[in-house]
Amino acid sequence: MSNTDRDFESQVRDAFPELERIDDADLRDRVVEAWALGLERGGWRDVEDIPYAWNIHEVTNVEHVRGVARIALETAREQRAFHGADPDGDVIVAACLLHDVGKCYEYPDFVDDELLADPDLRYVSEEIPHSISGYALAHEVGCPLAVQRAIPHFLGEVPTRTLEAELVKSANSASSNAITQATMGITLQEWVEEYSQTS
Repeated sequence: MSNTDRDFESQVRDAFPELERIDDADLRDRVVEAWALGLERGGWRDVEDIPYAWNIHEVTNVEHVRGVARIALETAREQRAFHGADPDGDVIVAACLLHDVGKCYEYPDFVDDELLADPDLRYVSEEIPHSISGYALAHEVGCPLAVQRAIPHFLGEVPTRTLEAELVKSANSASSNAITQATMGITLQEWVEEYSQTS
C-alpha cells in the first residue's frame, strides 16, 4: 500500500474528535492538512501507530495529543469562569492538536518497519525536535501566527509567550507527567533527564 492509497484526512478526523471544537472551519482544515502532510512524509501507515515517545510505545501520540487538548480546554474554561481571562479557544485546540505533529518526522526510526511505508528522508530525522518541525508544518499549511507560536513547547523556542501558548505548554506537561508516571513510574522531569533527545 503506498502513501497515496491511505486516506490520511479521514484518519486524522476520526482520531481527533476535538477538531470539532475548532469553530473556524478553515483552521480545522489546516490542522488536518498539517497532520496529513506529516503522516505522508513520515511514511506512516496509520496515525495511531505513532508512539507517545521514542521509548514509550504503550501510549500513542494520538492519546497524548487528545489528552493535552482536553486538559487545555478544561483549564481555559476555568480561566474564563474563575479568573475572567479570555483565551482563544480555536488557537488552543489547534495548537494542542498540532503540538506533537512533528513526531511524524522524528519517530520513524523508533518503530517497527511494518508500521511504515516509505519515509521521505528529506523530512524524517530525529535531528530536528518535533516541536520545531511541528511549527514548520503549521507554518507551511498557513495556520495563523497565534497557532504557530503556541506549538513550540520547550523553553526558549519562542521569545514571547502568549496565554494560549502557556496553556498548551502546561497541558502538555500535565498529560506527559501522567503518561510517564503511569508507564514508567517517574515524573516527566525524570524522563527528560534520563531519556530526552533534546537536552
